[in-house]
Amino acid sequence: TGAKGLNLAASDIYYLSRALIAYYQSGATELMDRYSADCLRRIWKAERFSWWMTTLLHTFPQEGPFMAKMQNAELDYLSSSTAMMSAIAENYVGLPY
Repeated sequence: TGAKGLNLAASDIYYLSRALIAYYQSGATELMDRYSADCLRRIWKAERFSWWMTTLLHTFPQEGPFMAKMQNAELDYLSSSTAMMSAIAENYVGLPY
């Protein structure tokens, strides 16, 4: 499902650098205090996308005909919706910071 780890590492560096700059320039700790929450919000979005892509592109033996139909409907929607294609692209290359 793509190089999510590298994208997330880059965003962690972004959030950490902002927090450190604010701290060393003015002593502000607000961004440091929010660092984990800011990073985890992004991590869970990436995790959700990876899970969704896995369920979209792979079949599993325990799933029945209903899930196969849902998967086909999702693929059909993906191939016909500009909004969905845009969402896939945004998530695949990494969400904005």
